[in-house]
Amino acid sequence: MYYLDMASIVGKKQGGQTYYYLVESARVNGKPRIVSQQYLGSAAEVTAKLAGTGAGEPVRTQHKKFGDLAAVWAMIERLDVAGVIDALAPRRGDADASVGTYIALATLNRVVAPCSKLAFAEWWETTAGPRFVKVRAAALDHRRFWKAMDRLDQESLAAIEAELGRRIVAEFDVDLCGLVLDMTNFATSIDTTNTRAPIAQRGKAKQKRVDLRLVALALVVTREGGIPLLSHAYPGDRPDVTQFSVVIDELVARYRDLTGTVESLTIVYDAGQNSTSNHELVEQTGIGFVGSLPPSEHPDLLAIPTTRYQQVDAQRYPAVTCVDTQVTALGVTRRAVLTHSPTLHAAQSRGLDQTLAKARARLTQLQARLARGRTRRDKATVQAEVDTITRPRWVRDVLTVTLTGEQPADLRLTFRTDPRARTRLEHRLFGKRVLFTNRDTWTAAEVVAAYRSQNEVESGFRQMKDPHVVSFGPMHHWTDSKIRVHVFYCVLALTIAHLMRREADRAGHHLSVRELLSALGGIEETVLLYHDGGKGRPRARRMLTDQTPTQKQLADLFRIDQYAPTR
Repeated sequence: MYYLDMASIVGKKQGGQTYYYLVESARVNGKPRIVSQQYLGSAAEVTAKLAGTGAGEPVRTQHKKFGDLAAVWAMIERLDVAGVIDALAPRRGDADASVGTYIALATLNRVVAPCSKLAFAEWWETTAGPRFVKVRAAALDHRRFWKAMDRLDQESLAAIEAELGRRIVAEFDVDLCGLVLDMTNFATSIDTTNTRAPIAQRGKAKQKRVDLRLVALALVVTREGGIPLLSHAYPGDRPDVTQFSVVIDELVARYRDLTGTVESLTIVYDAGQNSTSNHELVEQTGIGFVGSLPPSEHPDLLAIPTTRYQQVDAQRYPAVTCVDTQVTALGVTRRAVLTHSPTLHAAQSRGLDQTLAKARARLTQLQARLARGRTRRDKATVQAEVDTITRPRWVRDVLTVTLTGEQPADLRLTFRTDPRARTRLEHRLFGKRVLFTNRDTWTAAEVVAAYRSQNEVESGFRQMKDPHVVSFGPMHHWTDSKIRVHVFYCVLALTIAHLMRREADRAGHHLSVRELLSALGGIEETVLLYHDGGKGRPRARRMLTDQTPTQKQLADLFRIDQYAPTR
């Protein structure tokens, strides 16, 4: 309890000048204490204000990014990112900043405003960061950043990731029982002739940029919140299935380090990781798994009549039905949950409509060319084109295409759609998934929920391909070591962003990462610059912009007040 005394004006000496404050003091537990103070200005400013002249008015203003920057920095400091990295990668003697500080700044930039290291210093000046993160401006040169990164090799990056994982689990009470594994790749702008970046290779581009070299990435994330706990970068020309064992071995080792046992772990992955050898590894580790099998490879399951299907869960999945059975696949016999989703059925039907429309359009063009009788291509070449057009999934089940004639001028093409074949296809296959698991005590709803949690890692990949926030690009690097460092802080940026989203969600703010950062980014710092007519530099007075109720709640949640200006 305290008792408020009278307010008074006090002067404080700073840099040879006296500045005045309106101070309220009170007795706290019987002792006098200052409980609030308001900056009034220098003697000249106070005099000008009292006289009503313009001398006390600001000569100009600046607007600095603050809210999103401060919230992300608070999370970085909460995890002690710089401290963890510096403990495992000591600072170079000639470095302007520690390795941990550089990585923390790179991560901060990746989350809120991704840019190149060359553009970093210019961006940094537009933010309030220089006020509460003490780094010399010269240290932000991109060449000094990359020189400091020489301390990080593949082994040290893995060790840092593991230690940060331990801190995340402890600090944020992360549930490790269910984890999700998936893989993707990212297009780069690395020149074809560059031989210093073998990790960047041309392969099956998931962003459809077949002309660019790719860097592939495997991620293991939590089922709740999609928090990355393990990453593995590898050359973009390697099939995902070949990297599965590497990721599982590392995951099991880290999980044992955290919990001492692996029996409680359930890993979720899609059919793209399936192979007999991969599944043998999963079985040998003793972990739980929820995967899937291609329905078309199990006609006996697809033939099960709809009368045997039962509702999965009336509340969580009211339209989804299933058959709980067994299947022999990948060298073992395990539980299978065959599901049917009307939503998936409708989506597949729409997809087939679009695919068929494209195929028919191309076949119509080919048909017209052949009808003119002026083609010089032989029958085998034309048939190859027909095969290419009808190659997409399910097209040949529905379209019947006939090529007649032997000589180029006599070739003719006819095609038709078989509606009955379309109906049979939809009834037999559409909307169905075969879920494959060794969790025999789980309900069907729990198996379905586990499999659907793959959306968490897919959401993370989509976020990293967002060019505006938490983005993998731009990436202007040309060596393996630089690319691996880039991947590391991009994944760390995703981790920070998803931890923030999870914290906000638990506090009742159900926002996407972009919505969350946009709300926080609306809290800016306004700098009022005053000049009393002398030759000195303008003096600054700083304050935050008005906040909406949501912004105030988010500001409190992420404790950005600790970085707010004091005057």
